[in-house]
Amino acid sequence: MMSAQNPRCSIVIRAYNEAAHIGRLLDGIQSQTVKDVEIILVDSGSTDATLETAARYSVKIVHIDSADFTFGRSLNLGIAAASAELVVFASAHVYPLSERWLEHLLAPFENPLVALTYGAQRGVASTKFSEQRFFAQYFPDASNPDQSDPFCNNANAAIRRGLWEKHQYDESLPGLEDLAWASWVKEQGYRLAYVAEAAVAHVHNESRTQVFNRYRREAMAMKRILPRSSYRFRHFLRIYITAVANDFVAALRQRLLLKSAYSITWFRLMQFWGAYWGYNHSDELTPELKQVFYYSPRILTDNRTAQEKVE
Repeated sequence: MMSAQNPRCSIVIRAYNEAAHIGRLLDGIQSQTVKDVEIILVDSGSTDATLETAARYSVKIVHIDSADFTFGRSLNLGIAAASAELVVFASAHVYPLSERWLEHLLAPFENPLVALTYGAQRGVASTKFSEQRFFAQYFPDASNPDQSDPFCNNANAAIRRGLWEKHQYDESLPGLEDLAWASWVKEQGYRLAYVAEAAVAHVHNESRTQVFNRYRREAMAMKRILPRSSYRFRHFLRIYITAVANDFVAALRQRLLLKSAYSITWFRLMQFWGAYWGYNHSDELTPELKQVFYYSPRILTDNRTAQEKVE
């Protein structure tokens, strides 16, 4: 349900060709205990039925041209269109695991020192074993109302709009705009809260190339955020071998090794090889890299605007 006046929160959803998933997210939002919400979809040129699906719900649609897209840019456009002080972010390919998802995610803001909250992410049946392990490591079962480090993830998070007005998301970063913004609010003396109860399912059915490019662009961003950091080939070898070995042991204990051995091997290879390339072989987010990272082939050579592509 969308409330036009004084919503409890605004929900910003970034989407590109998410027709297979966005309906489940919007259904999940409608079922929440928090009803007075405003939903804003930032679409970056979808050519499938994403916009047709969204039109069946009370959703405000904001268009961003494909050539102008970065994660930070799309967030800034969505927040600028929001009317509530609390702004929730949800990837179009997540969906809440409880009708109290929003209730839990917003609760820490009762403390005026809390600037940002983020919730747990869980895999689905098709999630690769190694990514399930990532979710378990970075999104534990115990909440933390005052997290000491700036880790967070905008696939399932919320912020105060007033703070965003003082410091917007970095539109030049190819990824990790959430970590960069969280680092800033921590420097200002605000708190970051992890809310395990505010859990979503995160559907990541990525190919090898997509996994490689996801971690490549995130490594490019990390190099920008921490310019003195390094990731050498020896680091890649050590981390890759260690991660695969640990995943094999965990899969063996769960009697999933035969089923998961192949995916563990290639997922971890693409993850850490992508990070190696991002740190060492890419200096800036060129239009060519945008096409590789965010879109299907040739979309950035199409001169039509995002609005024209859906009409």
